[in-house]
Amino acid sequence: MKIRTGIGYDVHQFAPNRKCILGGVEIPSELGLLGHSDADVLCHAIADAILGALGLPDIGYYFPPDDMSIEGICSLDILKKCRALADEHNAEIQNVDSALVAEAPKIMPHLTEMKANISQALGITPEQVGVKATTNETMGFVGRKEGIAAMATTCVVIS
Repeated sequence: MKIRTGIGYDVHQFAPNRKCILGGVEIPSELGLLGHSDADVLCHAIADAILGALGLPDIGYYFPPDDMSIEGICSLDILKKCRALADEHNAEIQNVDSALVAEAPKIMPHLTEMKANISQALGITPEQVGVKATTNETMGFVGRKEGIAAMATTCVVIS
């Protein structure tokens, strides 16, 4: 049995005429996030953390931004693929912890639903998923409300 950890980080910039999807939840916002998929920055960071723990290539390898067949893909489906890859590698996801960094929109009211969506996609319990939200204290691109950043860690056990 091997215990492995992984980290993930992702950013997406705000854009007009896009939805703001975080943790599989559509968040009320004047601006959405720009990306080839639904641009769910939280799910992308979690996916990279899981892939890293498994010693696999990053999210762009499995979901390349120039693959038009997956344009607009739901990022919860990306997490389901990560779960399938974990299963293929005899790995059990023990937990995921994550943080969203954003000045806007308000994220806290949606955390419970985000945890439920992420846990369902990964086949783990909501208690095994941590989602936190913070601001960047008005500094940098996040502070200027140009986009959202997310960080994630995970622990997997490989048998």
